[in-house]
Amino acid sequence: MIAKSRHLLSNRTNNKDLTMVQPSGFFDFIGTMPHYDAQKQAVARLNRRHAFLIDRHASDIAGARVLDLAAHDGRWAYAFAGAGAASVLGIEGRQDLIDLFAHFPDTGFKRRVSLRQGDIFEGMEAEIAAGRRYDVIGVLGIYYHIMDHFRLLQLVRKLGPKMVLIDSEFVPARSPYIQLVKERTDNVLNAIAQVPGQEVAIKGIPTFTAMEAMASVVGYGVEWVDWTELPPDQRQGVPDYFRTEKMRRATCVLRPGSAAASQVT
Repeated sequence: MIAKSRHLLSNRTNNKDLTMVQPSGFFDFIGTMPHYDAQKQAVARLNRRHAFLIDRHASDIAGARVLDLAAHDGRWAYAFAGAGAASVLGIEGRQDLIDLFAHFPDTGFKRRVSLRQGDIFEGMEAEIAAGRRYDVIGVLGIYYHIMDHFRLLQLVRKLGPKMVLIDSEFVPARSPYIQLVKERTDNVLNAIAQVPGQEVAIKGIPTFTAMEAMASVVGYGVEWVDWTELPPDQRQGVPDYFRTEKMRRATCVLRPGSAAASQVT
């Protein structure tokens, strides 16, 4: 259940001491990369997200075969590898973003990352057809830029992950539904064109309860990460995780067979 004063889910990942959610500094190098110059507080934002998305799931990631959907410039694929993943395949629709990965620091773990240009659904279908399986699948920042949410979960299930990490915008409403929104395709943070020449795409933003309902019928329980563990004076760059109206960014972990949470706003 979500506490009415904070809109939180009761079924969360294990609580950590507040010192455990301190930014690690992993993404400090982003501050030297020109394509992040226009993004205010990019370093602070990515380091805080790294603490909640990567650091607290390090034991799941270490030694894992990871699939990163909509990999952008490879930043989260790089972070998975940095956390000890055995291999990371990132699928990204925009080749110009993939090309930026060449500018990431040449660390010992960078070689464990492979980025592929293509549609994420077609990419998953190809991996399934090839008989490949993954231990961890990252769905970081793409789940609210698509229209085929349930199809994505169906394909994910066929890849056999032990953990699915989703970071997305959600609508904090009681009913399970998906809210439709239009967005421009010329923004690299938005959806890619769904038909040739498309300038404006349609996307769906699910409610928290819709996320739980879709996950439950394909055999996954949902554990919501408690972002309020981040002290108020350390929330620079991540205000979208603390909105109280319209929509809010949140992080959840899907695991096969675990009990799903029941949400009340």
